[in-house]
Amino acid sequence: MLICNVVGARPNFMKMAPLIEALAARNMTQLLVHTGQHYDQAMSQVFFDELGMPRPDIHLEVGSDNQARQTAKIMVGFDEVCEQRRPDLVVVAGDVNSTVASALVAAKRGILVAHVEAGLRSGDRGMPEEINRIVTDHLADLLFTTEASGNENLKKEGIAAEKIHFVGNCMVDTLLKHKDTAVSRQPWIGHGLEPGKYVLLTLHRPSNVDDTGKLRQIMQTVAQIAEVMPVLFPVHPRTRNCIMQLQLGAIAGVQLCDPLPYLAFVGLMAKARVVLTDSGGIQEETTALNVSCLTLRRNTERPVTVTNGTNRLVGDDAATILTAFQEVLRHSPGEIHQPPLWDGAAAVRTAAVIAAWCAGLRAPGNP
Repeated sequence: MLICNVVGARPNFMKMAPLIEALAARNMTQLLVHTGQHYDQAMSQVFFDELGMPRPDIHLEVGSDNQARQTAKIMVGFDEVCEQRRPDLVVVAGDVNSTVASALVAAKRGILVAHVEAGLRSGDRGMPEEINRIVTDHLADLLFTTEASGNENLKKEGIAAEKIHFVGNCMVDTLLKHKDTAVSRQPWIGHGLEPGKYVLLTLHRPSNVDDTGKLRQIMQTVAQIAEVMPVLFPVHPRTRNCIMQLQLGAIAGVQLCDPLPYLAFVGLMAKARVVLTDSGGIQEETTALNVSCLTLRRNTERPVTVTNGTNRLVGDDAATILTAFQEVLRHSPGEIHQPPLWDGAAAVRTAAVIAAWCAGLRAPGNP
């Protein structure tokens, strides 16, 4: 049987790398398709070098575009892949456009779909990722969840229980595997920073960066934080464009840099005093690293990072952000109990389910 793994954007690589390795250990035949949703060196290619992923068998090279056109380009390109290679199972991860586009194509062709990181819900359909998650889950035949809320959400939406498999977090597998190497490289030195004495910032959600008033307010709040502790800000390309339109100029204590390779970013995240972010994945990674995280959103699709982890939702209100920041400085995170099955073996469990499922399809009486 041919398993087709689809990646396209930065978060996909961390989730798919350990699964590809676990499937290979079971001698399962795989095809790796890169849609090219993230296409530059820092956002894409470096992951194949640092995570030890095999080079893509097929690269669709769709590039950047708006939601509709990018999704359509991926669908057209991936449909040709399915026509030519005829996979038995398409595996997608996360909630980006590549995820939902590939799942749609596979489902329409009668190809079975597996969704890694299924069931996450923020309750905010204004987020494109929320739509992608919901659609993908309702197309999928195998749904692999990372936390208990995912199982509950899927059952509430009428997904059959036998399709749902609670396996843990593949992205945490990748983090735990590479953490020591990332820290040993001491990436903070290159930015003139000291361990535990800086803030790491990421910002890319359209709801935060496309609204110029909100973005200006967030950056003004960051400027106040930088008066207390230096801030390192690896800037997503679309965020940089939005910041340039604001003509804010340099902000004292805030160091902007290009997007960072995975290992450099993990090393910086592991030794940050606090991380400010609107990213979903970073909420999970900071929990796994036991680093305080202030999430610049009013909701999260990863509630376990709040109930079991180091994450706080602070929205975009300056007073709330600054108060939470001061509280973090007054208290160390302390040791936390990691969420269930965030133990570095999620991909092994996922591969076992896929292997058993494939064996069932091969059984006598099945087409």
